Amino acid sequence: MGAVIRDYVSLTKPRIIELLLVTTFPVMFLADRGVPSLWLILATLVGGSLSAGSANALNCYLDRDIDRLMHRTEGRPLATGAISPRAGLTFGLVLGVVSVLWLGLLVNWLSAALSLAAIVLYVGFYTLLLKRRTSQNIVWGGVAGCMPALIGWSAVTNSLSWSAVVLFLIVFFWTPPHYWPLSMRFRDDYASAGVPMLPVVAEDVAVARQVVIYSWVTVLTTLVLVPVAGMGLIYTAVALVAGGVFLREAHTLLAKARAGASYAELKPMRLFHYSISYLTLVFVAVAIDPLVHLTLH
Repeated sequence: MGAVIRDYVSLTKPRIIELLLVTTFPVMFLADRGVPSLWLILATLVGGSLSAGSANALNCYLDRDIDRLMHRTEGRPLATGAISPRAGLTFGLVLGVVSVLWLGLLVNWLSAALSLAAIVLYVGFYTLLLKRRTSQNIVWGGVAGCMPALIGWSAVTNSLSWSAVVLFLIVFFWTPPHYWPLSMRFRDDYASAGVPMLPVVAEDVAVARQVVIYSWVTVLTTLVLVPVAGMGLIYTAVALVAGGVFLREAHTLLAKARAGASYAELKPMRLFHYSISYLTLVFVAVAIDPLVHLTLH
């Protein structure tokens, strides 16, 4: 029973859910300009986790054929047969229905609608339409991963605002320089599965150049939040310092690619791992900044 439970949990991709919650939880503090009720926070995070789990499980169901071909994913339960396709599909759909009802009944229906949109975008737009057809798959498919920022805002205000849009755009522009270094690491996997990730169809220099461009746009967008949401010194300082390190890592990758560095010398996973820390720092600052502002006033 323990093994079966672990298999089903793995379908939800818990590590991805953790990252999505990082962009949900802090936004609620900014939207509230204080500390939201503990019940609202818990209800939103549980609903968001169920929603993300649904999207990830359905993604595993649809990608089970190519997952068998890639070393990184060949151990997934639907690829090995530990969970049947029908059971995986049912599990994903049930999680989706429960997540929408949970958010609608316990948070608000706007958050529920945004949650449903995130599932549809990830499963239909990214997995089915884009992933196997274009090297820009992660750019536009990444829209689904930006929805938690909107869900966190709407959970508190039952509305959206320009601040929420900027937070959405931060995650949108951050996604390519986060994911493309990982794609460089697993380039052979994607190539053998016929998935045209950018590092599969483009040279390292071209990929690194795109990483640098998106990294700059990401950092500049974090600074746009300062006037739009009235952010203070703590957020501004974190956005500048963490953003500076992010840009340094991106430019280092480009410099090595231009020098003809081997994969071992490129070390793309260094940027991948830092990108997670970078997004976490920025969004933690999003939560802390209004609390300090409240204390000072």
